[in-house]
Amino acid sequence: MSIEPKIFKAYDIRGVFPTEVNAETAYQIGRAFAVYTQAAKVVVGRDVRLSGPELFQALARGITEQGADVLDVGLVSTDMFYYACGSMGLPGITVTASHNPKEYNGFKLVRQMPELVSGEKIRVLVLAGNFPESSKKGVITPLEIKDGYRDKVLSLVDIKKLKPKKIVLDPANGLGGSAWDIVKEGLPAETMPLFYEPDGNFPNHGGDPLKEENRVDLQKKVSEVKADLGFAIDTDGDRLFAIDGTGAYLPSDFLGALLAQYLIKRHNGGTIVHDAIMGWAVRDLVAASGGKTFTSRVGHVFMKAEMEKQNAIFGLEKSGHYYLPDFYWAETAVGMALLVWEMIDESGQTLEQLAAPLREKYFMSEQINKPVSDPDAIMARIKETYQKDFKVEEMDGVSVIADNWHANMRKSNTEPLLRLNVEAVGDKALMEKKRDELLSFMV
Repeated sequence: MSIEPKIFKAYDIRGVFPTEVNAETAYQIGRAFAVYTQAAKVVVGRDVRLSGPELFQALARGITEQGADVLDVGLVSTDMFYYACGSMGLPGITVTASHNPKEYNGFKLVRQMPELVSGEKIRVLVLAGNFPESSKKGVITPLEIKDGYRDKVLSLVDIKKLKPKKIVLDPANGLGGSAWDIVKEGLPAETMPLFYEPDGNFPNHGGDPLKEENRVDLQKKVSEVKADLGFAIDTDGDRLFAIDGTGAYLPSDFLGALLAQYLIKRHNGGTIVHDAIMGWAVRDLVAASGGKTFTSRVGHVFMKAEMEKQNAIFGLEKSGHYYLPDFYWAETAVGMALLVWEMIDESGQTLEQLAAPLREKYFMSEQINKPVSDPDAIMARIKETYQKDFKVEEMDGVSVIADNWHANMRKSNTEPLLRLNVEAVGDKALMEKKRDELLSFMV
């Protein structure tokens, strides 16, 4: 059976099951990963997708046939998988397609936390297909990680500071709710579950809370029950999104800026790494708090490498990924929810009160995703048009930077789209004007 090359992405491996990703693909990836890492043991988990058990079995067979043992951590959120790899210093693969629709599946690969393996590195080995025969066959051993995971996540905050909260949690029928349940025992939270049951059909809404339509039910529920907070977690459990007590969504730029400010005060300074499309609230609040910022390309592979290089205390992406060095330089949606909770209680304010000055100053477009026929030509035209009057950067796509507005247009690394983000300071009409102006290029 031929392997579809396009499934190998910059960050991971992802495709439609079973036409692009299937048991044969998983088997070959397992063999390639064992050869690539030369590991004696490999952590393997899976998310709630319906094709997960079949892909897990084939993946494990490939790994064990190359002589490595498999530690089966079962159904896990991505941050639980990261904990398993990080706590034991082992490589691992989890079967997941993150927030993609239910017909997708794939693989996220760890060499050793925080070093992830891009799909492109495995592609070369898989397509070559030259795997040495192993005289030893590995074995599959179940591994329970819940207690250790709970202790690790709780260590990220001072639980004595957490005051009672009514929290609505929407994990989009993924495993974020299961992870929250492991951690919340004994904490003063009244959790009101929404779309909580793990279900690989994802029957209620899509798995990406960055999209407005996937937050509507949560926002409504927070308002209805007069909750203090709402949290949305994407289907594999590594990204967090917050709803304040009024039912309003708090963009990741604002939540991340507040968290960055809080952590800089906790550490008496420090460096923050953010992606190339993050809003200016992060830059401004970090500077005002005495911290430094560094910019990274979008994507966890690049973010984690830059964080380690800069010895950063926090990393954040517009997509809702937040990275903590105390959690293996990785994401934990549940851990970040606890950190938001702690931040609010330390401040003596509500989340909506903390966010109010940011909402009044920074005006951002929703991220606009649009399929186009020739993305490189479009970005070249934007560069040519704007570089006469504005600063243009090409770290990740093309960024146009003025004194009071900025924009970024970049190709998605996981979908055939161009992504546009626009922000203006103090002038919503200017943001809308520049958004529409740049949208006119996307044809």
